[in-house]
Amino acid sequence: MRLEVLNKIKPFVIILVVITFIFISYLYYHYNPSESWFFPKCPFYSLTGIYCPGCGSQRATHQLLQGHFFEGLKHNFLIILLALVMLYDALIKLFGIVFKRTYKNLLHKSKTTYTILIVVILFWILRNINLYPFTILAP
Repeated sequence: MRLEVLNKIKPFVIILVVITFIFISYLYYHYNPSESWFFPKCPFYSLTGIYCPGCGSQRATHQLLQGHFFEGLKHNFLIILLALVMLYDALIKLFGIVFKRTYKNLLHKSKTTYTILIVVILFWILRNINLYPFTILAP
């Protein structure tokens, strides 16, 4: 019975996720996070003065949606990794649905997880070093 309920609400959850994604994309397209009061500021940076790996992601998203690719990258280079991971995961799921078979998702392997973790931690450390060329990584 529980499976039947989940199958019934699944389309509504998907629709809700799509509508939320469109709404958030609309906000990031039309409003610049550095000029709008309703976008949250980074609490980690506000408390410590140290850039976290996500600092600049909102501005990067805005710039990318505006078509300013290189300007978006200046705010946060990790947006490339995020986009690649999300695209890969979506394609694996889409192929599974379309071709009705299961594909191995490399993101679920511990080596992949550790590699991404190491990249994020290194990015976090390097973007807070106040020497060139590391200052390029700061938002």
